[in-house]
Amino acid sequence: MNVHFIRATARMALLGTALSGLAACASAQQPEAARPAVQQVEDTQAASTPVTPPPAPAARPASTVAELQSLIQNRQVSELRTTYNGTYGASLLFKPDDLTYYVALFQQKDFWRVVKTQSDKQAEATYRAFAGQSMELAEVDIQRIRLQAEYAHNEKLLASRNAQLSTLQADNTLRMQQEEQVAARQQQSRQEATALADQQKDVRQQLRDLQRQIDALQAQQAQLGGAGASSKRGR
Repeated sequence: MNVHFIRATARMALLGTALSGLAACASAQQPEAARPAVQQVEDTQAASTPVTPPPAPAARPASTVAELQSLIQNRQVSELRTTYNGTYGASLLFKPDDLTYYVALFQQKDFWRVVKTQSDKQAEATYRAFAGQSMELAEVDIQRIRLQAEYAHNEKLLASRNAQLSTLQADNTLRMQQEEQVAARQQQSRQEATALADQQKDVRQQLRDLQRQIDALQAQQAQLGGAGASSKRGR
């Protein structure tokens, strides 16, 4: 009986060892969904951790043009010289608190180039160079302004000449119309005068005829009167 008990115990131990090995293999082959809840929470937290963004690029430094515009707006610079050539020009400005000069080349009061220096000689030389450059750049604009003014003047002159010509043409037309009317009136007057002359001739002829008749009748009456007087003397 002791021998059977020992053999049964040995078989149970072997069976337990086999079951432990199978359980370990099954645990190793479990899918992701069968893992413990704690492990899933840890994995989820690791996946949802935000990634730190890269640092933003450094801001660009302000330009000299923007710097000068800011100084002008804050009235921190004084205008020493300014030259205008058409729409172009050059200015020399001075910042007294740090003895800095600003030389600007501009077009229509918009800065084109700005040079910053603490050398008064360089500032003066740059100003003269910018002033000369503005003169060269303005030549086309100045020529355009002159040509535009001459064109406008010629247009006004042309309009004036057209108005003068229209006035003269109207005067000439009116004069010709008046001359035609005068000629027509004169022709009518001549015709009327001729008609009146003919009528007057007829009237004169009629008057002469009547006068002859009157004279004849008067002579006849005179003769009759004379004959009567002679008869009375004869008695």
